[in-house]
Amino acid sequence: MTPELKKTTEQKMQKSVEALKTDLAKIRTGRAHTGLLDHVMVEYYGSLVPVNQVANVTLIDARTIGVQPWEKSMVGKVEKAIRDSDLGLNPATMGELIRVPMPALTEERRRDLTKVVRQEGEGAKIAVRNLRRDANQQLKDAVKDKTISEDDERRAEDDIQKLTDRYVAEIDKLLSQKEQELMQI
Repeated sequence: MTPELKKTTEQKMQKSVEALKTDLAKIRTGRAHTGLLDHVMVEYYGSLVPVNQVANVTLIDARTIGVQPWEKSMVGKVEKAIRDSDLGLNPATMGELIRVPMPALTEERRRDLTKVVRQEGEGAKIAVRNLRRDANQQLKDAVKDKTISEDDERRAEDDIQKLTDRYVAEIDKLLSQKEQELMQI
């Protein structure tokens, strides 16, 4: 009972950390990276698909993303989708290549983004703590049903607490890296 519980709890905590990583990747810094456009959707033959499924997304330099649609007819649609996204980007078309320059962030905008990063991190920490609570509740139920002993419950609770501490520390590390990235000029 307890090894399976520990394993499933650890997997769920890992998924929470992975979800945080993807959320943090969407928060833009002053530097360009191709993952920034991953959630921008383009209409392609009647359905919405991510930009990276209709175009080649590359880095031209540290502050410019290059987007080259595979079909010439998609250039205008891709440019419009990037412009209309919530990223505040202003793409410019040069033939078949769409250049997406990253505007420099103001100090105020950097502080706002840092607050957003902290909120995302707190949400991830809450998710991890909720998983700990659920696992501990399952252990208490198992003791009531007399499927495990109280000593096994205490050992398992200690293991789950160690897991929780490890994942919360990993979340803190991710947050500090992202905050440093945001505050770099």
